[in-house]
Amino acid sequence: MNKTPQAEILNIGDEILIGQIVNTNAVWIAQELNKRGVPVKRMTTVGDTKTDMVNALDQAIQHHDIVIITGGLGPTKDDLTKDVLTEYFQTRLVFNEEVFEMLDDFFKKRGRTLNEANKTQCYVPEACTVLMNYWGTAPGMLFKNKGKIIVSLPGVPLEMKELMNTYVFPYIETHYPLPPILHRSYLTEGIPESELMMRLAEWENNLPAAIKLAYLPSAGQVTLRLSTLNENGNGLAMIKEQEDKLKSILGDEIIGYDGETLEQVIQRIFIEKQLTLGTAESCTGGYIAHKITSVPGSSAYFMGTVVSYHNRIKQEVLQVNEQTLKTVGAVSKETVIQMAEHARSLLHTDYAIAVSGIAGPDGGSTEKPVGTVWVAWATPQGTLTKKYRFGNDRLTNIHRTYQVALGVLRKLVLNIPVGESFWE
Repeated sequence: MNKTPQAEILNIGDEILIGQIVNTNAVWIAQELNKRGVPVKRMTTVGDTKTDMVNALDQAIQHHDIVIITGGLGPTKDDLTKDVLTEYFQTRLVFNEEVFEMLDDFFKKRGRTLNEANKTQCYVPEACTVLMNYWGTAPGMLFKNKGKIIVSLPGVPLEMKELMNTYVFPYIETHYPLPPILHRSYLTEGIPESELMMRLAEWENNLPAAIKLAYLPSAGQVTLRLSTLNENGNGLAMIKEQEDKLKSILGDEIIGYDGETLEQVIQRIFIEKQLTLGTAESCTGGYIAHKITSVPGSSAYFMGTVVSYHNRIKQEVLQVNEQTLKTVGAVSKETVIQMAEHARSLLHTDYAIAVSGIAGPDGGSTEKPVGTVWVAWATPQGTLTKKYRFGNDRLTNIHRTYQVALGVLRKLVLNIPVGESFWE
């Protein structure tokens, strides 16, 4: 095999087609294949029907070198993938003793007994290489057919990722001469994509032909990614040269690198500076604390949160003045200041964030429409506040509140100016 392989991702399942689940498997597989220099040329999703699966297999194998299939390997009657592949490759199902022992051990460790339905998963196509699944009950399968590689994996994301990392990626890297590709990404926050493109237009127009730039926007953030082949060993130096130019344009507006999330950036900064943080949340219902604690090791700096969803909790736990709540309300500058300052005192932290707002879809007024959010940051130097006006979508408002809360916090800790309008 002397060419760069091309891949297709084939996902099986009615639950994807009806929108019952989001197809995160395809996204993850595509990202990981592209990192390794394997371009994904097509993603296909078909339902749990034999005809659709066979037609999709024909197309995938005809046009691509690698086909990654996920889904349809469970023990129920609608899981047809194994049977379809057995017939497609003109082989037969055989009992695999190693799979049986693996499954028996899997169930015993969980205090359960291997039932008859699960025993059917011990039968695998004779023509495949079995990929032992120690994280679930359905083994993966790898077929080689006319120079093509076809892999079938469970649809459960954890199991799929473990099998890809343990077996599939090493196999592909061994059997194909993959080009060495270098990627470097830069996370920006609070700059609209259109504005970012205008600011970077001259720099982008002068990029060397060997370096590709991608804009990867998400809610409130844009990630910039530089990519190049490293065939001559000078790729890293080329990217570093362009990175220096990019930094001279954006400066502190680059907040993270190489896939870092905002909460990972905050953790890195707080731990480096040996600082502590707490939160007091109303409209976000603990979402900010959830994002922070989703990063392993966050206990090194994050002390906790008070989810003061009801005004009684604001008064009794965070000592918000009753008169404040009566006169200006829970969604106000005065309330979030008291929430932040008392949270900092209660949790014994260097910094504290407080948020209170109207996430929606109900509860707004002419004076305080849905999407109105007050945020306060209690710091060793004093307390800052700012009012934001987001949109009408509840989940978006909660997510944007988390972004501005941590985004401003980063600037405060790094002594990056945030503007006089924030300070009390």
